[in-house]
Amino acid sequence: MIPQDAARLLHAYLDGELDPANSRALEAELARSAELRTALERLRAQSESIRALADYHAAPAALRARLGAEIGEAGGVRGSWTRAWRGAAALAAGAAAGVLLALWLLRPAADAGLARELVESHVRATLGGRLYDVASSDQHTVKPWLSARLPYSPPVADFSQHGFELVGARLDFAAGRRVAVLVYQRRRHMIDAYVWPQAEAPAVRAGERDGFNVEPVAHDGMRFVLVSDLNRNELDDLARLIAAAQ
Repeated sequence: MIPQDAARLLHAYLDGELDPANSRALEAELARSAELRTALERLRAQSESIRALADYHAAPAALRARLGAEIGEAGGVRGSWTRAWRGAAALAAGAAAGVLLALWLLRPAADAGLARELVESHVRATLGGRLYDVASSDQHTVKPWLSARLPYSPPVADFSQHGFELVGARLDFAAGRRVAVLVYQRRRHMIDAYVWPQAEAPAVRAGERDGFNVEPVAHDGMRFVLVSDLNRNELDDLARLIAAAQ
């Protein structure tokens, strides 16, 4: 059974409208409840389907002509009231459609919501001193540790020779599921590389959010999303290294 309060918050969480305290509380509930995670993924899929399939059609000319003729044929007081009522209804419908369209256009895109979620996760891990659960630069230590705790095995590589040192990994929660996070260090900058299967991963666009750079990259059937305060050019360098890793 999904907790009623948690279920009520799913829509706001999906749209990135929850405050940090409620977001953390809901994420904790999501981590405990597979049923709640399934509900979130169902809502996310519905939202993406509406966005992808929604279409708008103008009324056919024949229909517009018929309606115009019906309005023109109405006479007397009754016809006046009918025309007035129809005019008011049309205005109300137009106003409602305008409000709904404005709300739709102003709502955050799905990928923007996920980018916000990953940046907040990176900040929590940094400020909370929990950047990694396993501290190691050895991919043969990090990869088995993650694989034993997830239903997939993320590719792991150390790029120390290029100035990006693998320092560890952790498990985190993003996009309604537990995901692997590889942690790299470039000088004094920490970089979180969130990794999950590409087929199950919502798209995220590259950009900047709240002073942090976000950079997606795909490799070996996985989607990586890099989050760091490192400058974009250097973060792009790491993305290229990941994409070309053997």
